[in-house]
Amino acid sequence: MVQAVAVLAFAIRAQAEIRVSPAAVVLEGPESSQQLLAWSRPIDGRVRDATRSVQYEAADPRVASVDADGLVLPLSEGKTEISIRSAEGAARVPVEVIGMVRPKPIVFDLQVIPTLTKAGCNAGGCHGKAEGQNGFKLSVFGSNSHADWDALVKEGRGRRLFPAAPERSLLLVKATAEMPHGGGQRIDAGSLGYRRLRRWIAEGARFDGGGASPIAGIEVEPAQQILLAGETQQLRVTAVDAAGARRCVTVEADYESNAATIADVTRRGLIQAAEIPGEAAILVRYLGHVAVCRVTIPRPGVQFVRPPEANFIDRLAWDKLQRLGIKPSDLAGDAVFLRRAHLDVIGTLPSVEEAREFLADASADKRARLIDRLLARDEYADYWAMRFSDLLRVDRDRVTAPGAIATTRWLHRQFAENRSFDEFARQVVTAQGSVAGDGPAAFYRVLDTPDALARSISQLFLGVRIECAQCHHHPSERWGQDDYYALAGFFTGVTRKNLPTGQMAIFSRVGSDLPHPRDGRIVAARALGAAPAEFSNVPDRRTVLADWMTAPDNPFFAAAISNRLWAHYFGRGLVEPIDDLRATNPATNEPLLSALADHLREVRFDLKAFTRTLMNSRLYQLSSQSDESNASDEQNFSHAAWKALPAEVLLDAIVEVAQSPEKFDGWPLGYRAIQIWDNRMPSYFFQIFGRPVRASVCECERSNEPSISQALHLMNSPEISAKLRDRRGRVRRLADSALTPSEIVDELCLAALSRFPDDRERTVLLSAFDNGADRRAAVEDALWTLVNSKEFLYNH
Repeated sequence: MVQAVAVLAFAIRAQAEIRVSPAAVVLEGPESSQQLLAWSRPIDGRVRDATRSVQYEAADPRVASVDADGLVLPLSEGKTEISIRSAEGAARVPVEVIGMVRPKPIVFDLQVIPTLTKAGCNAGGCHGKAEGQNGFKLSVFGSNSHADWDALVKEGRGRRLFPAAPERSLLLVKATAEMPHGGGQRIDAGSLGYRRLRRWIAEGARFDGGGASPIAGIEVEPAQQILLAGETQQLRVTAVDAAGARRCVTVEADYESNAATIADVTRRGLIQAAEIPGEAAILVRYLGHVAVCRVTIPRPGVQFVRPPEANFIDRLAWDKLQRLGIKPSDLAGDAVFLRRAHLDVIGTLPSVEEAREFLADASADKRARLIDRLLARDEYADYWAMRFSDLLRVDRDRVTAPGAIATTRWLHRQFAENRSFDEFARQVVTAQGSVAGDGPAAFYRVLDTPDALARSISQLFLGVRIECAQCHHHPSERWGQDDYYALAGFFTGVTRKNLPTGQMAIFSRVGSDLPHPRDGRIVAARALGAAPAEFSNVPDRRTVLADWMTAPDNPFFAAAISNRLWAHYFGRGLVEPIDDLRATNPATNEPLLSALADHLREVRFDLKAFTRTLMNSRLYQLSSQSDESNASDEQNFSHAAWKALPAEVLLDAIVEVAQSPEKFDGWPLGYRAIQIWDNRMPSYFFQIFGRPVRASVCECERSNEPSISQALHLMNSPEISAKLRDRRGRVRRLADSALTPSEIVDELCLAALSRFPDDRERTVLLSAFDNGADRRAAVEDALWTLVNSKEFLYNH
């Protein structure tokens, strides 16, 4: 075991110009290692990593070696010291090597499992998948070490290990690709991992090495760092066991960046900053424990002038942009804001009359008044009922048509009456009654097992994905199988019964705690991170969960819905994916997400009040036009994002500009796509533009990725052409009117883009009317051009 004495201390030379940590190193055992970190003197208040730029030398190379990256390895028992030199100074670190002559036996679950994990052997794409690979199966990320030991030692007629000649073991010859291996070479011969596996086999491949303390946690150094473009930072990872002993596991840990375009990381824990300013979180994993290093890459030399602030959102956004050296774009023009606000709030384009009126209004508060009007319109409830029907999985085939109608009607009423979101969530979690009744009971027909309900409720309302913990410890979070089945214990009392009417009813009875799937012990029901629940005199366990979930001090609920709404209005969540909130996936602006969650609580989960705050911020009203400073920024909201219109919204937009209604099968003429509850209604348009089939509670099911099929459909489909040529539509009305070509172009641009054309656009569109062209064909061509433009197809 490696013990770094006084890990947080530094060996500093007299001039204090070069610093090295740890101050002293103790290496125990042949496969131990210690990562040194070297730091240069501060420049502009920033300490720089010098680990790879200094020179290392071992005074006695027979005792220990050190490579150019500062990794110290043991060679024989004894004492020596490492000299560190650079142009800025020098330092010395004493090194002691012990446990080489009579090393402690290898402990399978503490030393072999990390080796297999680092090599990727127990990953889901290799032997860790459900069915294993080529007859050899390991538990995912070593979640079941006893089963893994059995698989290596006992299965395959014992041929995987050869203690008499360890280097000829099938485990090693395949991992090093000495023998053909479908996974290729996973371990280098002679590496630390190879030597550890070889010694374990030679010792008899025992499971228990004798009295070793389990790992209690890991620490990563540095936990935060500021890097300039192109700079690097070496990480050091230290495992701390239950007895408090520490050892360096830098070469054994796994590393992953959540923003590789900003800062990537190598297998050895070396961070490389890219040219794009921003922040990245480097996830470190070791034996089921996780830690994070936050890396900030600012753009130097930017003179940041803080724009005006409308509310706390702007203050916190400007703070972040100032720290990164990214300038925000200017305010969007009135036409852009008008169209953006309509599409975001009600999923509906403004009419020509609304656009003319808004553009002509010179009052200073017209944007705030527009927001209020939009939140009061009937279309608000239509649009948000549609969006939450996706999340609540209102699938006609699963809940039946009456159930889909009833749930959609209930959702519409919640948004029309502006039901507080905590009460909304409570009604979903505790739903009872007929699935065809006016309520969310149909949700319990789609999700019909306690564990499916637990993971869906967690993802939907808490923003926590616990599905991985069903089979093994979550690879990126603290949740394990105990947490998964403890949460599922709240839903064991949910019962389903068929009524004489043919419909199903949901009701609750006294539930029971669930057994652990691995060892059969009973897991007491409890919420995530909470103590075991108390169910005395509680007829429905779900009410206890709802109370915990909507409590003011709940760490997940307010942040989850705040992030979900933020993503809708700003095009990207502060946390991405939006329903994956965890310590190892931090928000791009954590103070802002915290303030938003606090604000949501302050307004008592009033979604309209919260939306009003979002939209009145200057940040929401920024232009999508970027400049040299912020063109590469994709996570800090320095300019508005381009958002593809959802399938239903796009179809309604085409209907509106063409003034030619869509006839949906079985529906009266005049209904809009955002009002259609039937998600299974055949529609090629919905299919290619990504309308979800409501098979999960994940927002990611809705696909807005552009495709060739979409482009060809808009340009060539008979359905779109028929709308443009509709004898009752806008094209025919304008062609038969007394309006001049220039006036016709104005109306077309106002209808499609909510603005008047600029000079270049006017010239291009008017060319359709040249040389005695057929007037109706000219109007049709002009509108076709606008409908196929990026500006029409996207909300920006």
